[in-house]
Amino acid sequence: MIAIVDYRAGNLRSVERALRKIGFDCCITSDGEEILGAERVVFPGVGAAGRAMANLKEQGLDRVLRQVFENGRPFLGICIGAQIILERSEEDNASCLALVPGEVRAFSSSLVSGDHGHLKIPHMGWNGLERVKEHPVLRGIEPMDEFYFVHSYYPVPASESHVIAYAGYGIRFPSIIGTRNLIAMQFHLEKSGAPGLRILKNFCQWDGKTC
Repeated sequence: MIAIVDYRAGNLRSVERALRKIGFDCCITSDGEEILGAERVVFPGVGAAGRAMANLKEQGLDRVLRQVFENGRPFLGICIGAQIILERSEEDNASCLALVPGEVRAFSSSLVSGDHGHLKIPHMGWNGLERVKEHPVLRGIEPMDEFYFVHSYYPVPASESHVIAYAGYGIRFPSIIGTRNLIAMQFHLEKSGAPGLRILKNFCQWDGKTC
């Protein structure tokens, strides 16, 4: 069973539908024991960092997610789930889960493209990935594959060793980060067509080891 963490965030149902589409049993749950007993855990969602952390703490799920990580269970973060695994977010000046050293930064309102055109925030649309590290969850992903982003903030691990891929939007920013049994994507796997489903399927078959 795959546990999708229910911390009152949006987008959980679309992740559930994507997992069922590729043939994997899953449940949306806020039950700590059920999450800890799952074969693997998906931590998706949309919304603001401060509210997300408040909900996690109110439900006791902050402690549960730290334990999932420490137990070595395969753990996937999606969108805001790729942000609040870090130590701190500029959004709401929120203290986060601190599973990965680093912080979450806001895109500057003065971002410009290569032709000096002004870029709108949030970053919304399809982008390719600049992979800098191989990972089992990215098996079968091609250089031309693109993924769907919607975000105003982005993760910045303290160590580049935790960056698996970058994307570009006025600046080069980490789009996939991970360490040990944890991998997290700033983009929406469940909205990224066949390449997104491929990554999701790879995660569902991953043993939580990077080699």
